Amino acid sequence: MKRSLISATLGLAALGLAGIGTANAADVGACLITKTDTNPFFVKMKEGATAKAEELGINLKSYAGKVDGDSESQVAAIETCIADGAKGILITASDTKGIVPAVQQARDAGLLVIALDTPLEPIDSADATFATDNFLAGELIGQWAAAALGDEAKNAKIAMLDLAVSQPSVGVLRDQGFLQGFGIDLKNPAKWGDEDDPRIVGNEVTAGNEEGGRTAMENLLQKDPEINVVYTINEPAAAGAYEALKALGRENDVLIVSVDGGCPGVQNIVEGVIGATSQQYPLLMASLGIEAIAAWAKDGSKPANTEGKEFFDTGVSLVTDKAVDGVPSIDTKEGMARCWG
Repeated sequence: MKRSLISATLGLAALGLAGIGTANAADVGACLITKTDTNPFFVKMKEGATAKAEELGINLKSYAGKVDGDSESQVAAIETCIADGAKGILITASDTKGIVPAVQQARDAGLLVIALDTPLEPIDSADATFATDNFLAGELIGQWAAAALGDEAKNAKIAMLDLAVSQPSVGVLRDQGFLQGFGIDLKNPAKWGDEDDPRIVGNEVTAGNEEGGRTAMENLLQKDPEINVVYTINEPAAAGAYEALKALGRENDVLIVSVDGGCPGVQNIVEGVIGATSQQYPLLMASLGIEAIAAWAKDGSKPANTEGKEFFDTGVSLVTDKAVDGVPSIDTKEGMARCWG
């Protein structure tokens, strides 16, 4: 069963931003603060923000942490944006709880703060959130993995390759969504690692990069060399996990699933590295964020959430060439047409 989960109506009208012009945009400053400036996801996010800012004549300044998890650099960037008189900030927070006081300082100074991809904790600490439904993204790959295994799902040995020990919201949502989709009971859905299902071999963190994915996979294989399902927080971590498995000659008998939908990740599905991934759309998140800052500067209006959700949902699609009944998906040809990076 193949169908897209992306709304066909995303854009200015969807956010109530129709009529944004460039007449006064030259005086509007905006900031984009990402976790790093090397991850392809954030590179594409910056491209989307930059292109939309140029279109609207907005002065955009971009900042990033030195590595994923570098919250201090993000706090410093927020302080700089306030001092510069920016009208708004788009941020993918490394520390979704620790960044809240700095975000509140910006809001108190009159800036519109929009979280991209990664909700703050609590989510209403930002004025708005433009993001993938990360729980749904995890749930889709969990459902697919369980269906792909069939009856053997009850005997699975699962490696959970997460993001960081601080458990930022994006990592928790994807992890818990995967487990629920796979049919594993959640304990506290606000954190990972407290489940008692014997199918879970363990959780290791990856920092969302290939080296971290390789090390995490090696550690879990030492715990149980018969792991046959691997959940990964993103596709760079998945690539690292695959290399660790390949070193042991196990690359063909372990099912790897992930979240991102970057072009390298979709290609990895074609090549059999990853079985399925949930594709998200960072360029859209960022461009809509810039439009929202322009609207805020123009008349003080704020974007509305997607109906029934606490954020504006920018869409997610499961990408796989092995579709299963009951789980909506698109194939890699369509995934390549929509990918980034």
